[in-house]
Amino acid sequence: MKKIFILLIYFLASFTNANSEIKRIVSGDLNARITIIAYESLTCSHCADFHKKIYPELKKDYIDKGLVKIEFRHFPLDLAALNAAKIAQCQENQSLEILETLYSNQQAWIKGGTIEEVNTSLEKFLKDEGFSLNFNKCVDNKKIEDFVINDRIEGTKNFEINATPTIIINNKKFEKSLNYKNLKKSLEKLI
Repeated sequence: MKKIFILLIYFLASFTNANSEIKRIVSGDLNARITIIAYESLTCSHCADFHKKIYPELKKDYIDKGLVKIEFRHFPLDLAALNAAKIAQCQENQSLEILETLYSNQQAWIKGGTIEEVNTSLEKFLKDEGFSLNFNKCVDNKKIEDFVINDRIEGTKNFEINATPTIIINNKKFEKSLNYKNLKKSLEKLI
Protein backbone atom coordinates (compact mmCIF):
# COMPACT_ATOMS: atom_id res chain seq x y z
CA MET A 1 0.00 0.00 0.00
CA LYS A 2 2.83 2.37 0.88
CA LYS A 3 4.47 1.75 -2.53
CA ILE A 4 1.21 2.57 -4.34
CA PHE A 5 0.86 5.80 -2.37
CA ILE A 6 4.45 6.84 -3.20
CA LEU A 7 3.93 6.00 -6.88
CA LEU A 8 0.69 8.02 -6.89
CA ILE A 9 2.46 11.03 -5.35
CA TYR A 10 5.30 10.72 -7.87
CA PHE A 11 2.82 10.47 -10.76
CA LEU A 12 0.81 13.50 -9.59
CA ALA A 13 3.98 15.53 -9.04
CA SER A 14 5.28 14.76 -12.53
CA PHE A 15 1.84 15.53 -14.03
CA THR A 16 1.72 18.87 -12.20
CA ASN A 17 5.25 19.77 -13.35
CA ALA A 18 4.37 18.95 -16.96
CA ASN A 19 1.39 21.29 -16.82
CA SER A 20 3.31 24.09 -15.13
CA GLU A 21 5.81 24.45 -17.96
CA ILE A 22 6.26 27.95 -19.26
CA LYS A 23 4.61 28.41 -22.64
CA ARG A 24 5.98 30.32 -25.59
CA ILE A 25 4.25 33.52 -26.60
CA VAL A 26 2.62 32.63 -29.91
CA SER A 27 0.34 34.45 -32.32
CA GLY A 28 -1.59 32.38 -34.85
CA ASP A 29 -2.75 28.85 -35.51
CA LEU A 30 -0.42 26.41 -33.75
CA ASN A 31 -0.80 24.05 -36.74
CA ALA A 32 0.11 26.63 -39.40
CA ARG A 33 2.44 25.35 -42.14
CA ILE A 34 4.82 28.28 -41.74
CA THR A 35 6.47 29.09 -38.43
CA ILE A 36 8.24 32.36 -37.87
CA ILE A 37 10.45 32.70 -34.82
CA ALA A 38 11.23 36.28 -33.83
CA TYR A 39 14.20 36.72 -31.51
CA GLU A 40 13.70 40.07 -29.79
CA SER A 41 14.75 42.26 -26.90
CA LEU A 42 12.08 44.37 -25.22
CA THR A 43 14.43 47.38 -25.03
CA CYS A 44 15.39 47.18 -28.72
CA SER A 45 13.94 50.05 -30.75
CA HIS A 46 14.15 48.02 -33.98
CA CYS A 47 12.07 45.29 -32.31
CA ALA A 48 9.48 47.89 -31.32
CA ASP A 49 9.45 49.09 -34.95
CA PHE A 50 8.85 45.50 -36.09
CA HIS A 51 5.81 45.30 -33.77
CA LYS A 52 4.46 48.67 -34.90
CA LYS A 53 5.11 48.47 -38.66
CA ILE A 54 5.59 44.87 -39.84
CA TYR A 55 3.74 42.63 -37.39
CA PRO A 56 0.27 44.23 -37.97
CA GLU A 57 0.55 43.61 -41.75
CA LEU A 58 1.90 40.11 -41.16
CA LYS A 59 -0.97 39.41 -38.77
CA LYS A 60 -3.62 40.70 -41.17
CA ASP A 61 -2.28 38.98 -44.30
CA TYR A 62 -0.95 35.68 -42.95
CA ILE A 63 -1.46 35.00 -39.23
CA ASP A 64 -5.20 35.75 -39.08
CA LYS A 65 -5.70 33.58 -42.18
CA GLY A 66 -4.08 30.57 -40.49
CA LEU A 67 -1.12 30.47 -42.87
CA VAL A 68 1.58 31.54 -40.42
CA LYS A 69 2.23 31.40 -36.71
CA ILE A 70 4.85 33.52 -35.01
CA GLU A 71 6.71 32.57 -31.85
CA PHE A 72 8.24 35.41 -29.91
CA ARG A 73 11.50 34.33 -28.30
CA HIS A 74 13.57 36.35 -25.91
CA PHE A 75 17.02 37.70 -26.62
CA PRO A 76 17.43 40.30 -23.86
CA LEU A 77 20.18 42.80 -24.54
CA ASP A 78 20.21 44.22 -21.01
CA LEU A 79 18.77 43.73 -17.53
CA ALA A 80 15.73 45.92 -18.24
CA ALA A 81 14.85 43.71 -21.23
CA LEU A 82 15.37 40.59 -19.12
CA ASN A 83 12.99 41.86 -16.43
CA ALA A 84 10.39 42.95 -18.99
CA ALA A 85 10.59 39.52 -20.67
CA LYS A 86 10.01 37.84 -17.29
CA ILE A 87 6.93 40.04 -16.81
CA ALA A 88 5.58 39.11 -20.26
CA GLN A 89 6.08 35.38 -19.58
CA CYS A 90 4.56 35.58 -16.09
CA GLN A 91 0.91 36.05 -17.12
CA GLU A 92 0.24 33.24 -19.59
CA ASN A 93 -3.32 34.37 -20.26
CA GLN A 94 -2.10 37.88 -21.13
CA SER A 95 1.46 37.27 -22.36
CA LEU A 96 0.87 38.33 -25.98
CA GLU A 97 -1.11 41.39 -24.87
CA ILE A 98 1.62 42.42 -22.41
CA LEU A 99 4.34 41.87 -25.02
CA GLU A 100 2.51 43.97 -27.62
CA THR A 101 1.79 46.72 -25.08
CA LEU A 102 5.44 46.87 -23.98
CA TYR A 103 6.64 47.20 -27.59
CA SER A 104 3.94 49.70 -28.58
CA ASN A 105 4.77 51.96 -25.65
CA GLN A 106 8.47 51.26 -25.21
CA GLN A 107 9.45 54.85 -24.43
CA ALA A 108 6.78 55.10 -21.72
CA TRP A 109 8.41 52.51 -19.47
CA ILE A 110 12.13 52.57 -20.34
CA LYS A 111 12.95 55.41 -18.00
CA GLY A 112 15.63 55.77 -15.36
CA GLY A 113 19.35 55.67 -14.85
CA THR A 114 19.40 52.47 -12.79
CA ILE A 115 17.66 49.12 -13.11
CA GLU A 116 15.66 49.95 -9.96
CA GLU A 117 14.33 53.13 -11.60
CA VAL A 118 13.48 51.26 -14.82
CA ASN A 119 11.71 48.54 -12.81
CA THR A 120 9.70 51.21 -11.00
CA SER A 121 8.73 52.78 -14.34
CA LEU A 122 7.84 49.37 -15.77
CA GLU A 123 5.71 48.44 -12.76
CA LYS A 124 3.88 51.78 -12.84
CA PHE A 125 3.33 51.54 -16.60
CA LEU A 126 1.81 48.05 -16.34
CA LYS A 127 -0.46 49.15 -13.51
CA ASP A 128 -1.56 52.23 -15.48
CA GLU A 129 -2.31 49.95 -18.47
CA GLY A 130 -4.59 47.83 -16.28
CA PHE A 131 -2.47 44.69 -15.97
CA SER A 132 -2.88 42.98 -12.66
CA LEU A 133 0.18 41.01 -11.63
CA ASN A 134 2.58 40.59 -8.75
CA PHE A 135 5.53 42.47 -10.23
CA ASN A 136 8.20 41.36 -7.74
CA LYS A 137 7.06 37.74 -7.84
CA CYS A 138 7.36 37.76 -11.64
CA VAL A 139 10.76 39.48 -11.73
CA ASP A 140 12.14 37.19 -8.99
CA ASN A 141 10.83 33.98 -10.62
CA LYS A 142 13.94 31.86 -11.27
CA LYS A 143 12.10 29.38 -13.52
CA ILE A 144 10.93 32.18 -15.85
CA GLU A 145 14.39 33.77 -15.77
CA ASP A 146 15.97 30.47 -16.84
CA PHE A 147 13.39 30.14 -19.63
CA VAL A 148 14.19 33.63 -20.97
CA ILE A 149 17.96 33.15 -20.73
CA ASN A 150 17.70 29.74 -22.41
CA ASP A 151 15.90 31.40 -25.35
CA ARG A 152 18.95 33.63 -25.80
CA ILE A 153 21.41 30.74 -25.45
CA GLU A 154 19.48 28.55 -27.91
CA GLY A 155 19.19 31.42 -30.39
CA THR A 156 22.93 31.97 -30.33
CA LYS A 157 23.71 28.28 -30.54
CA ASN A 158 21.14 27.20 -33.14
CA PHE A 159 20.89 30.27 -35.37
CA GLU A 160 23.97 32.37 -34.54
CA ILE A 161 21.76 35.25 -33.39
CA ASN A 162 23.82 38.35 -32.64
CA ALA A 163 21.31 41.16 -33.19
CA THR A 164 17.63 41.88 -32.64
CA PRO A 165 15.22 41.44 -34.15
CA THR A 166 16.27 38.30 -35.98
CA ILE A 167 13.64 36.37 -37.89
CA ILE A 168 13.71 32.62 -38.51
CA ILE A 169 11.27 31.17 -41.07
CA ASN A 170 10.75 27.40 -40.90
CA ASN A 171 14.12 27.03 -39.15
CA LYS A 172 16.05 29.15 -41.69
CA LYS A 173 17.49 32.54 -40.79
CA PHE A 174 15.92 35.41 -42.74
CA GLU A 175 18.96 37.17 -44.19
CA LYS A 176 17.36 40.03 -46.15
CA SER A 177 16.66 43.52 -44.87
CA LEU A 178 13.74 43.22 -42.45
CA ASN A 179 10.81 45.03 -44.00
CA TYR A 180 7.34 43.82 -44.87
CA LYS A 181 7.98 43.65 -48.62
CA ASN A 182 10.97 41.29 -48.21
CA LEU A 183 9.21 39.21 -45.58
CA LYS A 184 6.13 38.88 -47.79
CA LYS A 185 8.24 37.69 -50.76
CA SER A 186 9.82 34.97 -48.62
CA LEU A 187 6.47 33.84 -47.24
CA GLU A 188 4.80 33.73 -50.64
CA LYS A 189 7.44 31.25 -51.83
CA LEU A 190 6.45 28.90 -49.01
CA ILE A 191 2.69 29.03 -49.47
